[in-house]
This record gives sequence, C-alpha cells and structure tokens, in this order.
Amino acid sequence: MRLMIIIMSLTLMLFAETEFSEPKPSMEAPRQILFSISSSDQKDINHVLSTANNVLKFYGPENVEMRIVAYAGGIEGVLSKHAKTAERVASLMLYDVVFIACGNTMRTKKIDKAELIEDTEIVTAGIAEVIERVKAGWIYIKL
Repeated sequence: MRLMIIIMSLTLMLFAETEFSEPKPSMEAPRQILFSISSSDQKDINHVLSTANNVLKFYGPENVEMRIVAYAGGIEGVLSKHAKTAERVASLMLYDVVFIACGNTMRTKKIDKAELIEDTEIVTAGIAEVIERVKAGWIYIKL
C-alpha cells in the first residue's frame, strides 16, 4: 500500500502545470465559458455542474464569466423541484454563474417561470443563446 502511494505521488509530479494562453485570465480579461445542458439525465446534469465548479476552482471565480444554458431535456437542471440540483445551482450562482432557461422549451413542456430556480434567466431560444455567445468569442464546452 505504501509503495502504491509513493508511486502515485511520483506520477503526479511528472505532470506539468497548465500554461495559460495570453492574455492570462484575470478580472480584466476573464475566461468567458459557456456550458449547455440538453439532457434530462441527472448524471449528465451533475456532470456539467461538477465541471463548471472545477473550472471555477482552477481559474478562480473572479477570473471567469460563466453561463450555463438549459434547453430541451436539460431544462430539468434549472427546475426548483429537484432539490439537490437546485442547491448546487444556487451555490454556483453565488459565484456569479448565470443560468439560462430556454423559453421555447418552457412553452413546449408547459413550464411556468415560477417552477424555475430563483434568478434563472429566460431567453427566447436556448440554442440561439449558445450560437450568439460562441459568435462573440465565448469558449463553448458541450459535455
């Protein structure tokens, strides 16, 4: 067991640190990161939320602008009825992560604004939000 711990420690030391591209992430030049949630599968939703949290930890929340767009089945990720997910979303919102619900999906699934997690923004079309952010230079991560 001890030998395995030593080997793992040495292996970790072999990995190089990530080198930042210019301009380096800062409050003046934050990384603008966009995630989307399109699956209703709770594992997929949690994967996006965990990845977003890891990005915030790595860069520091002050060096990141982040938006998470929920559309199609992913609208489940911004519904208040899912208590554990709502708690995680609210926690990310404390770090200024913006959550966005697709208005088209809400109309199709007959979801009222009152069913959303508090402070979730609504746009007409979630996919158009993704397109426009990518066009504006945001980094798009689809998991």
